[in-house]
Amino acid sequence: MPARSTAPQPGRPRTEIVATILDWYDQNARDLPWRRADASPWGVMVSEFMLQQTPVNRVLGPWHEWLTRWPTPADLAAEPASEAVRAWGRLGYPRRALRLHAAATTIATELHNQVPTTAEALRRLPGVGEYTAAAIASFAHGRREPVMDTNVRRVLARIDTPDDASPTPTTADRRRALQWLDATDDTTAPHWAAASMELGALLCTARNPDCAHCPVATDCQWLAAGKPTSTEPRRVQQWQGTDRQCRGRLMAELRHASSPLARATLLRAVEAHHDPEQTARALDSLLTDGLAKETDHGITL
Repeated sequence: MPARSTAPQPGRPRTEIVATILDWYDQNARDLPWRRADASPWGVMVSEFMLQQTPVNRVLGPWHEWLTRWPTPADLAAEPASEAVRAWGRLGYPRRALRLHAAATTIATELHNQVPTTAEALRRLPGVGEYTAAAIASFAHGRREPVMDTNVRRVLARIDTPDDASPTPTTADRRRALQWLDATDDTTAPHWAAASMELGALLCTARNPDCAHCPVATDCQWLAAGKPTSTEPRRVQQWQGTDRQCRGRLMAELRHASSPLARATLLRAVEAHHDPEQTARALDSLLTDGLAKETDHGITL
């Protein structure tokens, strides 16, 4: 794609900017299985749970495996939650697996195995917050919803203001998202949700944005202001040596064990990387969270 001029121009109506981004999306969107016409609402829902804090390239394989094994919510609900945790593998934040299993159980037992069609109904499911409900309603059912993930917030903040997006969602972010949603109609609203998200994921990235190839660079107030750095501190998630890493190692041992492990055996397997106090604390937290269980035979998922 040829580089675009980034010289600022008089502000265009939002409807025109939306149309430009939609055209860009039609030509450049990644071919992701949960975006295809044959993707089921359940497949979209699984993708949204998996994509929370996990990049697309790590989700593709597990998503296909889940949909092959559990093509409907009832299929997942029929198995114990421990199997969902086991199949979650190394996606991280395994409590998402428990919440997805709980949501699948509610759908299977109370909703005739049908994923709800509205954001309001989706928010009643375990583990489904405002963003996830809006995303499923929009992408799976074509609903008109403000889908507001980090990428969307960043794109809209940069187009509208000389400031970068804040690290966490704000009231201003939601108001801005609704204003942009008003520039769409019922047909283009779901398309707009996906397109603005994709622009943030591929070009309008947090670091090193590719402004030269951005289809709306000349509409961007942040670029015109010289790409000012946000003054708000951003949280940097540590991993090495943390309790999260220790929990991950404990769960890896449990996933690969063919039978329950004695507590001492499990702790010894991880203490080469973490001190005994941290390892014991991490194991207790897994048991408290329901990600592992301890019986007379030992500890298992």
